[in-house]
Amino acid sequence: MFRIGQEEISAFTRVVQSKQLFRIGSKNQEVDNFEKELAEKVNVKYALFVTGGTTSLIMGLAGLGIGPGDEVIVPGYTFMASALAVTAVGAIPVIVEVDDTLTIDPEDVERKISPHTKAIMPVDMLGFPCDMDRIMEIAKKHDLKVIEDACQAAGGSYKGKKLGSIGHAGAFSFNYFKIISCGEGGAVLTNDREVFEKAVIQHDGGSTFRNDYLAIGREENGGAENIDYPIYDKYQTPVFAGTQCRQSEIMGAIMREQLKRLDGILGDLRKVKHQMEEELKGTVNLAFLRSNDPGGDCATNIGFLFDNKKLAAQFAAGEGVGGALPINSGRHVYTNWEPIMNKRGACHPAMNPYSMPANQGLNDNYSMDMCPRTLDLLNRTVYIGINPDWSQKEIENKVQSIKDAAKAL
Repeated sequence: MFRIGQEEISAFTRVVQSKQLFRIGSKNQEVDNFEKELAEKVNVKYALFVTGGTTSLIMGLAGLGIGPGDEVIVPGYTFMASALAVTAVGAIPVIVEVDDTLTIDPEDVERKISPHTKAIMPVDMLGFPCDMDRIMEIAKKHDLKVIEDACQAAGGSYKGKKLGSIGHAGAFSFNYFKIISCGEGGAVLTNDREVFEKAVIQHDGGSTFRNDYLAIGREENGGAENIDYPIYDKYQTPVFAGTQCRQSEIMGAIMREQLKRLDGILGDLRKVKHQMEEELKGTVNLAFLRSNDPGGDCATNIGFLFDNKKLAAQFAAGEGVGGALPINSGRHVYTNWEPIMNKRGACHPAMNPYSMPANQGLNDNYSMDMCPRTLDLLNRTVYIGINPDWSQKEIENKVQSIKDAAKAL
């Protein structure tokens, strides 16, 4: 989280004083309105506010009909939740390489497609967009679904299209460590009514008795402008047994204020990053990490690629640099995904996707060295976090520290 203040405090107070904390039947309609406002911001028909980024991915996969017998391709550099979401719906994650953008490698994606592959999950790590043109081209060629894990990239874009709106479904996270946040939370994004309905039912088993979620866009609920929100009287999708991942009115109210801050946060992040890049151009021993869309990335980090791990580590440790090697992040590197690597995919053996008859023969041949290029790139990359509220002096000091550290290599 970058910014929070009186507006969020006032929103919290408003909901508490109203005593309308439950989203269902609330007169305030904080969650309903946040979903409409988010959908308008991302330019999709539907947005569903849920309890987390992992939950968003699970609901999105459920919405796409992914389950036992299916493979979902995920990159080897992402938070483990990307793979856990796949096992949560009974499918098998197939782990592939990242390329020199540290996002999913389209060429390895195509190499790993099998007759069992049903979906691709590109992950916009640290707000850097994936090569969505190539991903969507591959998906169309092989009749696959695409679920964008844009959990770290709310507000980012790829060639003018908002991340999370390009695939068949998308997911955001509003965890404390994300660009905008209410502490925990997430959202499922889609333009497909069937995907939305399935996600709704999966995230709220009680929705089978109500049609609240299908009232999206009614004028009395304050529908977002310029977006055509259909109105339905009942689900077209046959109802099934879902779970419970609803969000509260308090979280909805906070996220409505956070959403208002998003453009300002990203604008300031990009301004700082652009200045740093301009001042660092031509610096000896320094090479910027490649981006699929430099203007669309969220600019939460600036990345550099070195010839070897020793140089990367030396640079990252330079005084005032504040750099980090992604290989050291642990939980974001597939080699550390203990439940996945050991094929313990559920709390009960009978529910473990790796033991299910439908999944026998699928590509779960995991090994510690199965993505060598990913490990090499993670060892040679240094990320430096950016703060949108840095003063001019702080930016200048950071740039000088980077130059000094690069010169010392």
